[in-house]
Amino acid sequence: MSSGFTESDKSTIKRLAAGDSGLAIASIARSDGSVHSTLVNAAMTSHPVDGSDVVGFVVHGSAHKLKLLADNPHVTVAWRVGWNWAAIDGPVQLCGPKHALEGVDAEHIPGLLRQVFIDAGGSHDDWAEYDRVMATEKRTVVLVKPTRALGYG
Repeated sequence: MSSGFTESDKSTIKRLAAGDSGLAIASIARSDGSVHSTLVNAAMTSHPVDGSDVVGFVVHGSAHKLKLLADNPHVTVAWRVGWNWAAIDGPVQLCGPKHALEGVDAEHIPGLLRQVFIDAGGSHDDWAEYDRVMATEKRTVVLVKPTRALGYG
């Protein structure tokens, strides 16, 4: 993989994310310089405003990682399947009930939550119930613009 972000990197991430239900580790710097790492379902998706390639994942409105990302909007996300792995770094934009994203109206957030969930390999039998739970939990979409990619395989 490259030190920038290429179409080949995008293909590798899509392949690895599909290999294990989008399971990835997201690592975020804390204010003291230590690293907070957490498991997320993440995948390549389209930015809701400009259509660019981003990595997306969804977090609970009360999750500690959401506060960390609001304070320091940068993350590293890494996927692995067997000995193959890929990681991206990049700045973050948040889109949810507590984090407005210019160009995304509140009524479009449920569709964005669904898009990221589906892109990360999710499915649901009752989308109305899914939307209700996401709203109740104040779920937020994390959009990462990949600026660097690393990996093997």
